[in-house]
Formats: sequence, structure tokens, C-alpha cells
Amino acid sequence: MSESNTTEKNHPAIDRRTLTLLHGSIFPVFGRMAAPNIFLAFMWGLVSFAETWFVGRSGTPPLAAIALVFPLIMLMQMMSGGAMGGAVSSSISRALGGGNARKAELLAIHAFVIALAFGLIFTLGMILGGPGLYSILGGRGEVLSQAVGYSSVIFGGAILIWICNTLASILRGTGDMFVPAVVLSVTSLVHIPLCGALVLGWGPFPTLGLVGAGISYILTFGAATVFFAFWLLAGHSGLRIHWRGLKLSTSLFGDILGIGLLSSINTIQTIAAAVILTGLVGSFGTAQLAGYGLGVRLEMLQVPIIFALGSALIPIVGVSIGAGNVKRAKKVAWMGAGFAACLTGAVGITVAIRPEIWAGLFSSDPAVLETAFRYLHIVGPFYIFLGIGIALYFASQGARRMFFPMLAGTARFLTAACGGFVIVYFFDGKADSVFVFISLGMLALGIGAASAVKWTDWR
Repeated sequence: MSESNTTEKNHPAIDRRTLTLLHGSIFPVFGRMAAPNIFLAFMWGLVSFAETWFVGRSGTPPLAAIALVFPLIMLMQMMSGGAMGGAVSSSISRALGGGNARKAELLAIHAFVIALAFGLIFTLGMILGGPGLYSILGGRGEVLSQAVGYSSVIFGGAILIWICNTLASILRGTGDMFVPAVVLSVTSLVHIPLCGALVLGWGPFPTLGLVGAGISYILTFGAATVFFAFWLLAGHSGLRIHWRGLKLSTSLFGDILGIGLLSSINTIQTIAAAVILTGLVGSFGTAQLAGYGLGVRLEMLQVPIIFALGSALIPIVGVSIGAGNVKRAKKVAWMGAGFAACLTGAVGITVAIRPEIWAGLFSSDPAVLETAFRYLHIVGPFYIFLGIGIALYFASQGARRMFFPMLAGTARFLTAACGGFVIVYFFDGKADSVFVFISLGMLALGIGAASAVKWTDWR
């Protein structure tokens, strides 16, 4: 079935949500859209805290191992839920804003195909290349062995993670934030005790260590995937998704990939910087690597907070752009950036002043804590620019204007990763010097993204 340009009626659930996004008062609409995601971000933060706490009880090598794998897990999550996921939400919301519900349904099917392909790529890539990569990043002996075991479990189930995040993004594109937030929050609640049981061997469960955390992760994502598939196929989203007579369309793939691939470049740059910086800090020793891992994990946890706001920005901006209301779209973008700045700025200033509030929860090793404290002192105050940059990245996805926000991400990569590399290998810089360049990279991202939204024509 080729792409349809005919507006289909009798989609009351979609029509009602679309009209609200187009004409409702911006602040209440944004608040209602963001609230479920903010709760979900809290749950994800709780999951990350619990995982790190459970693993930390096993000693320093597992903490160092998870620091090696964590950036790659974030790459997969950010690509599937943020880059491609945001592109899926944007394409569907713009179709609905333009009154074309059938096109939105076809886009949902094409998004599923894209998720299958990328999930397979991640599985093959990390199973084959993961051990060598972790070795390059400084993994040795027990640390490397644990990193490979954990990675094999996580990326062995990559297809489930991609499909889960893509199906959730389809729902968000229709303006439904509640169902994805509830389902993923419930599975997070299940993951926490299951992870503890499998890592530490509670009750009848075996003591699997770090691998147990990966098994729990995949099982809970699989459960969420099954629910989302049932919900969409049963028509509860308002979309009528079926495969009968379907012919895949290059134009519909292009609608999603045109945004998703540019967004993915930004994501890859973010994670590549994290991987390079992990390797640089890892060269100073295991304790420094573990301490840096604790610090950067809090930085990465800012992403779900901003995602909570950004995933609400995408459908409001997308529907507005689809309906030709550029003024409303930009107003929503700036409001979302302001909220993100307040949230991430508050977190950053708090841990910069009192780093033990975060790092002290996970380790009592003085060398690990010393590195984590220095990281949070230096980088924490710049979290506000991270919030602004990522929020406006999501808003730009909704507007289908990703080139200049992608360049802002490039500026961050060049400043943080390349600057850190030069200072370590050519000027004998230490960990603190790397942390300074990480901070400057966040500054470049925030200023660059704000300039892109300010000066780019969204018509």
C-alpha cells in the first residue's frame, strides 16, 4: 500500500488529542504531557540507583566493568528512544497535525521495520566487536571478563529494546504520554527487586553478579514490548494498524530516517565522547575509572529527565508544524528548554556543592570517591547547558530541523572528547583537565542549540 494523501475521519481519540495539542493553552497542555514522563524519569533514576547499588555491593571490578558498558547501553537507549524514537513521534504527529491519520498508521508500520533492522545491527555489532572495544577502553582481567558477560546479555536482547522504545514512541506521537509512562514505570518497579535477586542471590535465586542485572533488564523490556504490541494492534491508540496489502514505501522510510539519522549522528557523537573520555580516564587506573563512572552516570541520568520534557515537546511542536503554526511551535520549544534548565541546573549545583550526596551512596573506596567528587565539583554547574541543549534538540526533531542542532552536538564532541584527548596525550593532562573539557563541551552544546532554534526558519 503506497502512502495516502487522503485525510481519513472517524479517529475520535486521535482527533481529540490533536485538537488539544493545536489549540489548548500551552502551559497546561505541556504540563499534562510532561507529567507522566517526569514520573517515568524518576523511576528510571531509581532503577539506575538500584542497579549501581546492587553491583557496588560486589566490589570495585563490577563497578569498573559497568562503567565500560554503560555508554554503549546509553547509545542504544538514546538512539532507539530519543533519536529514532523522536523521529517516529515527530513524523506521526506532523501527519496528524496535517489531518492525515492513514499516513500516521503507515508510518507506525515502517517504524517497526526500522526497529527490527537497528536491533539486529546492535546485536551483531556488540557481540562481535564488544570484547575488543572494552579492551581498548582499558578493561583488563576480571573487569574485562565481567564487562563482556554483561554486554552479551544486554545486546543479545537489543531487538526487544528497539521494538519496545519504538512502539512507545508511536504512542507518544499520537499525543498519548500516559500509557507508555505507566507501562515502563511498572516494568521498572519489577526490574528493581528482580535485579537485586539475580545480582546478589536473594532467596532461591542464584548469585549471578553483573550478568544478573542484564538478565533482569532484558526480561522487563520484553514484558513491556508484549504489552505495547497488544495495545497498538487492538486499536487502543486510535491508530488502525494492519499489514494486509502493505507495500513498504521509500518516502515513508525517508520521512522517519531523514530526522532519525541526523539525530543519531548527534547521539553517536555524545556516546563516542563518553567512550573516548572513559578510555582517557581509564588510563589513570581502575579506581579513577570507577569514580568517573559514578560521576558520568549522574550526567547520563540527566538525559531521562530531559527526555521527559523532550518527548512532550515533540508531538506539540510536530502537530503545530503540521498545521502551519510555527509561532506556537517555537514558543513551546523555549518553554521546554526553560524547564529543562531549571531541573538539570538544580541537580548540577546540588552535587557540585555536596558531591557525597550522590557518590557516597555507591562506594566507600577513598580513591574512587576522590575522583567522583572532583568530577562533580567541576562538571555539575554546567548541567544547565546540557538541559537546554538536549531539550531544544527534541523540539527541533518535532520541527524536522535537525542540521544545526546536530552541529551543536559536533561542537560538544570536538570540545570534550578531542580537547580531552589532546590535553592528556600531548600536554600530560590529568583527570581534572579532562573534566574541564567535558564542562566546556556542555557549554558549547547549550549555546549552539539555542542559536540554532533562534535563527533557523521552521516554516
